[in-house]
Amino acid sequence: MTVALTIAGSDPSGGAGLQADLKTFHQHGAYGMSVVTLLTVQNTQQVASVEVLAPEFVLAQLDAVLDDIPPAAAKTGALGNAAVIEALAEKARRFSFPLVIDPVMVSKHGAPLIDEDAVKVLRRQLLPHATLVTPNLPEAARLADMEVSSLASMEAAATAISQLGVANVLIKGGHLDGDSIDLLRADGQFHRLASARIDTQHTHGTGCVMSAAITAGLAEGNDVVCAVDTAKRFVTSAIASNPNLGHGYGPLNLFAKVDEEQ
Repeated sequence: MTVALTIAGSDPSGGAGLQADLKTFHQHGAYGMSVVTLLTVQNTQQVASVEVLAPEFVLAQLDAVLDDIPPAAAKTGALGNAAVIEALAEKARRFSFPLVIDPVMVSKHGAPLIDEDAVKVLRRQLLPHATLVTPNLPEAARLADMEVSSLASMEAAATAISQLGVANVLIKGGHLDGDSIDLLRADGQFHRLASARIDTQHTHGTGCVMSAAITAGLAEGNDVVCAVDTAKRFVTSAIASNPNLGHGYGPLNLFAKVDEEQ
């Protein structure tokens, strides 16, 4: 059985974070494992509180799963602070499996989940160990240290981020006007993945689900371009068929069918 690991924060409402990652792994036929980095008090309307776990406890969880059930691929989500990121980066140097980094910086509700010191550690120490990094436009702007608001600037930012040591960069264009166009820079080549924009506020956890679906694809042995393309179609379907839960930014439909067309 394919095994995938998420190293991420907890969302008790189940729409984002490690809960969404595990549901996504399951829907893609992967056995999911999780390492908790932080706890949140949140629902579809707000994030009320965030508690980051001690780096030692995060690493103890990671050692426990790696020693017993090695994953075929892993992803990170919200990591909380510089200390956790630094500790994880040291471990990631010895990973023998693909690592997808979702550089979660701000929640859907606008609550900050990482400070500037942590961003610096992320850029310098963790990104060089990533197979793929998946920022949205604001996250890409912080990683590349430039404004990112168009396809042209997305290409420039992807190139700048790749120079931090990342072979592959996916910049998600959900914040653009018009159609949703994501830009993948894989091994120096650009790929545009477009889908019609869906008029809904129920997009909670979209980034988590996207990176988890990609991780499941890499765990299956797919290449980056194939894994990203399949994940894009899955997320689009999951948004379009969202279950309309909650009074704020509701979750996606993680029962959506995985498009196996390659």
